[in-house]
Parts: sequence; structure tokens; C-alpha cells
Amino acid sequence: MTLLDPPVATPPAITSRSRTRALIGISLGYFMVLLDMTVLSVAEPDLARSLGGSVAGLQWTVSGYTVVFGALLLTAGAVADRFGAHRAFRVGIVGFGVGSLLSAAAPNLWTLVALRGLLGVAAAACVPASMAMITRLFPIPAERARAVSVWAALSGAALAVGPLAGGLLVDAYGWRSIFLINVPIAALTLALTAGRAVRCPRGERPIDRASQFVVCVALGLATDALIAAGSGSGTHAAGSGAAAVLAALLFVRAERRSPHPVLPAAVLRSRATRSALLAGAAVNFAMTGLLFVLPLLFRQNLHMSPMRTGVAFLPMTLPFAVNPLLTGRIVARSGPRAPMLAGLGLLTSGCVVFAVAVLAGFGYPVLAIGLVCTGFGVSFALPALVGTVIATAPEGTAGAAGGLLNAVRQIGATVGVAAMGAFVGVDGATGTHDLAWALLLPAALCAVMTVVVGRRA
Repeated sequence: MTLLDPPVATPPAITSRSRTRALIGISLGYFMVLLDMTVLSVAEPDLARSLGGSVAGLQWTVSGYTVVFGALLLTAGAVADRFGAHRAFRVGIVGFGVGSLLSAAAPNLWTLVALRGLLGVAAAACVPASMAMITRLFPIPAERARAVSVWAALSGAALAVGPLAGGLLVDAYGWRSIFLINVPIAALTLALTAGRAVRCPRGERPIDRASQFVVCVALGLATDALIAAGSGSGTHAAGSGAAAVLAALLFVRAERRSPHPVLPAAVLRSRATRSALLAGAAVNFAMTGLLFVLPLLFRQNLHMSPMRTGVAFLPMTLPFAVNPLLTGRIVARSGPRAPMLAGLGLLTSGCVVFAVAVLAGFGYPVLAIGLVCTGFGVSFALPALVGTVIATAPEGTAGAAGGLLNAVRQIGATVGVAAMGAFVGVDGATGTHDLAWALLLPAALCAVMTVVVGRRA
């Protein structure tokens, strides 16, 4: 199925106003998930001073969220299809609000890491369910493409607001305040998504719990190996890496024997879908890795305050809120290939600009060029990726397809933080060449994916 194919079965008649209200609520839920990630990036140095910890500890405050989030997205999509996407979404929103309150009271770094893992569970329940709900609300493909662009723009505003809000909150009230803002957002999301407009039918497909557990273990061990390698712990890295490979092999074996595998084979049959999944991993590798590394660059090398750091991110984050609307129109009219290629090309260019600016000692004006490129790159690529995957998903598998896309994206995000974080430090001692290498990693990956998408899409 493509964006131009006939519509799927229409849900019970609902008003345009109800659909709009529900779409805003669904978007706000994803806004909260993204806000939690971007707000934390500005608070990294302050959090390290308050709770103590190394680069590895800071990486785990990010990766503790993304590892659990990414690993559970596969099953969360199946849960949404099995029990009704609206139920999974609302449970996730409630869990996110409660988990945020607990995170604000964390007494030490590793307690915060554990609580961030619980927030990852809640986020995993929300995201694939939201995509299934959009598919249900907007059965006509062209309308769905526009709805996805609105969803991407409203949720993407979190990437614009996050660093700025984080800077304001950290300056005024300390890092704990960044978690408290999720509570009123969760309450508003629940209010907007109440009612029959978002109700989705139950499915019949069982959930393979054993395979899901193994994939969680594999991803966690792989991330631990990357972080340990970056901190110079060779023995630790080798042990975790070997265990991760073993867990991955067990997962493959379990998937082959399972009558209901975690990875939906029907979704993977489309060549365009496979390309979109690979591109999604590359985009999140770049975006999340940059959100981890750049605040340290701004704070340590350019000596910016948390507030100035938040403002400095605006050239990158503002396009997340405005450009998806344009991308949605392009996808609805001519398909997703052009925005995907443009996005990957801009991400490659932006990361190269960052590396050159660091090596040459250029100031913020040159870095801002890279920020603009990466901001438009992400905001071109992501709506096109989402549109591709949910448009090609067989009927009744929208939640699983959405879960798979977001799982692959979060795996990319986790690896991005671990790989790029291996080059940097929180004590101001990061070398120029180390920063440059960290910033060239996503450039190389996005360049490769530009070629792959160009050949396969």
C-alpha cells in the first residue's frame, strides 16, 4: 500500500473537530516523550556536579531511557494491536507522568538511571500506539500524510522548546525541575485523547514475551559494551560485547521458531520499508548523538550558560516544529523519496560543518550553519520515514510497524550516544580532534544511507 492507494476501512463516523482534538492530544504525548530527552541534554553538566558521575554515568542517564524505549517498542506495537492502541497510549501517558515525579526526587545518579528506564517503558507504550491511532483516525492516505506532518510538527516542537526550557529551568530551579514539567503535559494529553474518536479495535496476534526479553538483554549489553569501550575498560567491553552477540543469536533462533515473532515479517517485505528503517536508525544516531555532544561543546569550549546553550540550539530545533508541514505536503503529492534524500544529505553536510568548525576554531556563527542544516535534515527525513512505514504496513499491523520503526530509531539513538560519547568528557578536557571525530561519525553514516536510500527507495 502507498499513500495513493485506496483508503482502509473507515472507523465509526466522528466529527472533524473530534479528530483534530485527538490528533493534538496524540501529538502532545509524543511531544512529552521527546521533551524529556532534549531537556535533559542541557542539564548534563549540572546533573554531573549535583549527583556526581563520569561520562559513562551521563551516557546511561540518556541510554537508560533509549535502551528500554528502543527494545520495548517492538512488543509495545504488538500490545497496541492486540489490546487496542488507545488503551496502551493512555497507560503509557499515566506511567510517564508518575515516573517523571519520581525522577525529580532521585537521590543519586544510578537511581535516576533506573527511573529513566521506567520512563522508557512508558514512552514505548505511547509511541507506536500513537501511530496506530493516527492510522485509525485518518484512513484516507492523503489525509493521513498531512496528519503525520502535523503530528511531526507538534511533537517536533519539543526539540525546539526542550533546550530552551531546559536552560531556563536549570538556571532558575536546578536540574530536578526539568522532570516536573511532564506532569501537567500528561494530564492535558489524557484530557484531549478521551472519548471514542481514538478508540481502536483489539487484535488477535499473541505476544512473544521470551523473544522480547532476549532482545532487551542484547541491546542493553551492546550499549554497555560501547560505553565501556569508550571509557577504556577493554575487558568489560569485551565481556559485554560477547554476551550481546550471544543474546542476539538466541533472539534470531527464537524468532525462527516462534509462530508469532517479535519482528513482523509482513512489514519487512517492502524494499522501501527496509530502506526507511535503516535511514531512521541513521537519523536518530545523528540527532541524539549531537544532542549529547553539542551541549558539552557549548558549555565547555564556548563557556555558555544553560540558558545561552538552550538559545544556541534554536537554529537546529526550530525547523523541527515548522518544516514537517512542508514535508507532509511533499509526501502527499509526490512520495517520500525526495524528502528522505534531502534530509540525509543535509544531516551529512551539517555534521561536516561542525567538525570543520571545531578543528578550525571557528565560533558560534559557523556552528549555527551546521545547526540549520541538521535541523532541516531531521525535519525533512522523519515525516517521510513515518509516512513510508505506516503506509506500507498491512492492515491490522500499524502498531507493530510503528513500533519497529521507532525501535530501529532508538537503537540508532542509543548507539549514537554511546559511540559519540566515547570521544568526549564532562570535565572540560575533551580535545579538539576528539570532538571532530565524534562529529564526523554521524556524517559518515548519513552519507552511506543517502546512497542506500537513493538506490533502493
